[in-house]
Amino acid sequence: MNDGVSGEEIAQLAKEYAEIKPVISQIEQYQALLEQIDDANEMLNDPDMKALAEEELPELKAQLPEVEAALQLALLPKDAADARPAIVEIRPGTGGEEAALFAGDLLRMYQRYSEARGWKFELIEEQQTELGGIKEVVAHVRGEGVFARLKYESGVHRVQRVPETESGGRVHTSAATVAVLPEAEDVDIQINANDLRIDTMRSSGAGGQHVNTTDSAVRITHLPTGIVVTSSEKSQHRNREIAMQVLKTRLYDLERQRVDDERSADRKSQVGSGDRSERIRTYNFPQGRMSDHRINLTLYKLDQVMQGDLDEMIDALTADAQASMLADLNQ
Repeated sequence: MNDGVSGEEIAQLAKEYAEIKPVISQIEQYQALLEQIDDANEMLNDPDMKALAEEELPELKAQLPEVEAALQLALLPKDAADARPAIVEIRPGTGGEEAALFAGDLLRMYQRYSEARGWKFELIEEQQTELGGIKEVVAHVRGEGVFARLKYESGVHRVQRVPETESGGRVHTSAATVAVLPEAEDVDIQINANDLRIDTMRSSGAGGQHVNTTDSAVRITHLPTGIVVTSSEKSQHRNREIAMQVLKTRLYDLERQRVDDERSADRKSQVGSGDRSERIRTYNFPQGRMSDHRINLTLYKLDQVMQGDLDEMIDALTADAQASMLADLNQ
């Protein structure tokens, strides 16, 4: 970094250094502990130091499993996308208007979680129902370790509660789907301009003075895949930039799936069609509990979870994924 390289190279080296430093630290800690154990074993041969060595050795050896486990975790292969920003897409599944309202609740949950972590949460596209539910929402989340924390949210989220639209007080079951995609960088995806159809259209606002009367909304269709993205900000130029970024991200996600068949199968089983039976998590409001079915975790603090208190759940999912990777390596 001090060899007079360009600013871009320095930034890349700094990124690599930040990734390597924790691993080196764990290696040094492990090596230092082994040296302490070796020194204590040698002290056993010294009559003057034997008593001290016999006292220290059990304590040092007791630290070894924990330090070894930490080193193994540090050496696990990293998902190259973990440090990237993410595109979060939320859509209602089965359940009609109640599913749309729940999709809105999930949107606010992720907004609050992002605020708590100091991330920037920006809505790219939002379509609401007449009752304030969500037909579809696409958000851009930027900050430190965004995809690493949010990637386990991809899947079908099931809710059990008495809907606002239910007069009889009966508990209904609805669902919404969440897809979290790592943001693509320019070097990841090259798009042929001939593969695109770009349409401009009139933006639809909330009504009254908020209606955008210019043809500023942009819809881009990627002809080879059929992927369609839209952006409805006031600036047509900005809309084109946003829509292209979302398109690149979706194409990048397709490429990641193609390269990694196992991950592809996992993602499809999580997101599915939005049917109630294809669930990764259940939010039961009458009982005040949230259950993640992938790791059999149940938390009786649903109010806090819906307010964005997701760290306990995400930490447990991360630990489970790391344990699975360690088991695969040990095999």
